[in-house]
Amino acid sequence: MASPTIPVALAPSAGFCIKTASLDAGTYNAGSATAAGRAIAVPRGLKIFVNVAWDKNVPPPPDGSEDAIQRAMDGQDPDNLNPEGWFVPVIVSPGREDKDKAGKPSLVFDCVYNSTLKSRTLKDAAFKTFLIELALQRIEAQTNLHLSRTIGTPNIASKGALTKRTAHVPAALFPPAHPLHQSAPAKPLIEELPAPTAPSPPPGPKKGILKNSASSSPSPSALASPGPEADRGADAEETGLETPAWSWAHDGPSLRITVQLPKLTRALIPQTTLDLEPRVLHLHVPGLYRLHVDVGAGDAAIQRAAFVAGAGPGAADMALMLKRARDFDVEGARAEWRVAEGRLVVYA
Repeated sequence: MASPTIPVALAPSAGFCIKTASLDAGTYNAGSATAAGRAIAVPRGLKIFVNVAWDKNVPPPPDGSEDAIQRAMDGQDPDNLNPEGWFVPVIVSPGREDKDKAGKPSLVFDCVYNSTLKSRTLKDAAFKTFLIELALQRIEAQTNLHLSRTIGTPNIASKGALTKRTAHVPAALFPPAHPLHQSAPAKPLIEELPAPTAPSPPPGPKKGILKNSASSSPSPSALASPGPEADRGADAEETGLETPAWSWAHDGPSLRITVQLPKLTRALIPQTTLDLEPRVLHLHVPGLYRLHVDVGAGDAAIQRAAFVAGAGPGAADMALMLKRARDFDVEGARAEWRVAEGRLVVYA
């Protein structure tokens, strides 16, 4: 039995705005739950603005200890549908068409959270990153678009005006003392997309190197990654290496990591090392690139590493959001070396 929904009037106030982009070409149906809309063609790279906003009428998260909140932020809660767990409801608007500063087409979504979350967001950068990732996941689930985790932070409170609206919300999400609360069924429906759960750890630490088949030569789109096991100490001493730009997104059951390598040639692939562990991705292209992403580190260490490596704006936030996704699937990982496109794509 589904939880009954009730109409809730919203008058959201602006929090902050981020911008991202679509990683793939696709089509978005701009309709709502109650009205059909026209299909909008979404080219790869279309700029997408996300307004994070607040409203007291959005259901608040359930009461929870700080440990429970931290587990949810780290993606460690085994089941966010469990009424005893901690989760964050979010109401996502249908996307609307707009223009960016250059007059180019864009899409805008509003993600509205309960107003009580505002104060922690202003004081806790990790919690703010957590809400951003929840918003991106929920938009992806609602639209079937894949969004880049390379985000920008325009100096605006919101892209366009935040208008009053009515949302239909499961009544069971409201706390028992709230006048809109109704008893929850056995499996309550929640408005936010549950964070992917981390798999149970194996008996020993898993470490994987994706290697070329000895009988095949690499091609621009070979589903393999070459090289012996990484000697990170050796390549760390090599100076003058660039830190390549990278991004990630959910791609069905996989995490897709795209690394931009415009100078990579086919001749360099046999000398290149790609090392994948459950929480680490390490790439070394001799003489050109070095990328080390360790999402098992603490938040401060991740931010410091991005700064020291000279990574571009938003790289630290992107790594923090990846940290809160799940472990890499080392055993099922594959890599595509797209030399003609100047990039490496890892599915894990």
